[in-house]
Amino acid sequence: MNFPENLKYSKDHEWIKVEGEYGYIGVTDFAQNELGDIVFVEITSMGQVVKSSEIFGTIDAVKTVSDLFMPVSGEIVEINPAIEKTPELVNSDAYEKGWIVKIKLQDAAELNDLMDASAYKKSIGLA
Repeated sequence: MNFPENLKYSKDHEWIKVEGEYGYIGVTDFAQNELGDIVFVEITSMGQVVKSSEIFGTIDAVKTVSDLFMPVSGEIVEINPAIEKTPELVNSDAYEKGWIVKIKLQDAAELNDLMDASAYKKSIGLA
């Protein structure tokens, strides 16, 4: 499994890549592997400010539906158009082409509450 060092990770298995005042959010390689084949991603809060730990959508796999939790507070400014047509990108390329939403960060200090790659691996029993 892959855990890029340049990302921050939540206890709910989401990752965030920060670029300036924006962040790209997706689910971790571990999460997509546990979910299985992704068939649909639904974002219910486009254009809204979603607080840290609040639900911003769902991810549907063949066997289950799972809530998506915002790792930090932010306004959802974009939904990845590629996953609307090809949701399996979350399985095949979780950290690049399979990102889910882009947000405008509301409080960059919240990033300090997230885990680095090493701490995340420990939290899932891989370190």
